[in-house]
Amino acid sequence: MLNEFLTFINKHHLVQPTQKVLLAVSGGMDSVVMCDLFSKAKFDFVIAHCNFGLRGEESNEDEMFVKKLSIKYKVPFVTTTFQTADFAENEKISTQMAARILRYEWFEKTRKEQSCEFIATAHHQNDVLETVLLNLTKGTGIAGLHGIKAKNGRIIRPLLFAEKDMIFDYVVENQIIWREDSSNESNKYQRNLIRNEVVPLLKQINPNLEHTIQQTVERIAAVEDIFEQEIEMLRKQITWSDSQAVFVNYKAIQTISQPVIKLSELLKPYHFTYQQCQDIFEAFDKEAGKTFLSPTHTLVKDRTELVITAKNLESFVSQVIEAGSRQLAVGNRQLTIGEVFEKTEDFVVPTAKKVACLDANKVRFPLQLRKWKEGDWFCPLGMNKKKLISDFLIDQKVPLNLKKEVYLLTSNGSIVWVIGMRIDDRFKVTDKTERTILLEIE
Repeated sequence: MLNEFLTFINKHHLVQPTQKVLLAVSGGMDSVVMCDLFSKAKFDFVIAHCNFGLRGEESNEDEMFVKKLSIKYKVPFVTTTFQTADFAENEKISTQMAARILRYEWFEKTRKEQSCEFIATAHHQNDVLETVLLNLTKGTGIAGLHGIKAKNGRIIRPLLFAEKDMIFDYVVENQIIWREDSSNESNKYQRNLIRNEVVPLLKQINPNLEHTIQQTVERIAAVEDIFEQEIEMLRKQITWSDSQAVFVNYKAIQTISQPVIKLSELLKPYHFTYQQCQDIFEAFDKEAGKTFLSPTHTLVKDRTELVITAKNLESFVSQVIEAGSRQLAVGNRQLTIGEVFEKTEDFVVPTAKKVACLDANKVRFPLQLRKWKEGDWFCPLGMNKKKLISDFLIDQKVPLNLKKEVYLLTSNGSIVWVIGMRIDDRFKVTDKTERTILLEIE
C-alpha cells in the first residue's frame, strides 16, 4: 500500500518531500493508517486532533490515544476542544455541519501556526461515494457532484486511491491499533445511514460501485475546474477586501448570466447556503441594510455592494493610552502614535484618512480608545459645529455591519479622531500650532 500511496501523491502533485503537512487525525482506522504511511514515507508532519465533546469520556480517550500516536511517531501534537453541540444549536445547523465548519477553520489556523504547507485528511474512495449520494439526496451544485477532491487548495486527501477494504487489510497486515468511534454504527447520522443501508443496496446493482463513482467524479471535477476558473476571474473583477471586510459589487452580478449560481460560488467560502444566495439576489433591488447570517459571517446589502464581515471580529471595549505609547491593536488593525515634534514653516499636513495630524498642545494624555456609542458627537474637520457620530457614519455611507467596528480616540472626554475617517476640527494643526503629533492606523 505504501507504493500506491506514493504513486497517488506523485500523480496528483499533493506534496513534496521537503514540505511539512498537518495531519487531521481522529484516532479512527483511516487516519491512523494515514499517519503510518506518512511516517514510513519519511514525510515531515504534525498531528492535529479535534475533540468535539460529543461522546463524553470516549472523546477524551480518543484525544489521549492520538497524543500517544504522536509520541510513537516522534512528531508534534496539537489539539483543541469544541463546544460543537452549542455551536450547532446557536447557528441552527446540524451537528455534522457544525463540526465541519469548526474543524476546518481550526485546521487552517493551526496550519499557519505550525508552518505547514498542507492539511491532510484521511478520506478514501468509500467516503467519495457516500458524499456524492448524500449531496444528491439533499440537493447540490457541481461541487457536490465531484465528491471529494484529491487536492483542494491547502487540503489534500492522500488516501483517495484506496477502498475501505484495502485500508482494513493494511491494519491487519501491520498489526495497527486504532479507536473505533461508536457513533459510526448509529443511523441517526445521515452519512451512517447511507453507509449502512443505502450503499449495500446499490452494490447489488453494481458491485464495483466505489470505483465507478470515482471515475465519474474525476470527469465532473475536470468540468468544475473550467467553471472555477471563470468564478475566480469574476471574483477578481467584482470583489475586494480590507482588514475588516470583503466587498462584492452586486450591481455587476445583475448583468451576468446565471447570477444566482455564480453568487453562491462567490459566497461559498463564507458558508451561505444556496437558498440564502437566492434571497440575497432578490434583495438587490430593495433598500439598503438587509442583513443575512451564516454560521461564520454577516452579510449586509449596502447601497452598491455586499459587505461581508466575520462574526468573530475581535471584541474591543476601551483602552487607556498613556503618554509615550507607540503601537497598539485596534480590532484587527494597528495604531501607531508618533513622537511629538516642533512644527516647521515648511511642514505639510498629511491628508490621508489613515493619518491624524494633531496640534500636540491641545491633546491631553492619557487618551482613551473606544468604540463609538449613540449620542457621541464631534466637530468634523472643516466644520465649526457639532455632528452626531451616527449621522456622520450615515453621511460616510458606512455599511451597517462595519459601524460596530468604528473606533474613537478621545482626549479629556472630547473626541479627537474618528479613527481612519476624520479628525475633530478643534484639534487640527493651524498657523498658530507650535508642536504636532502624528497618529496612523494600518
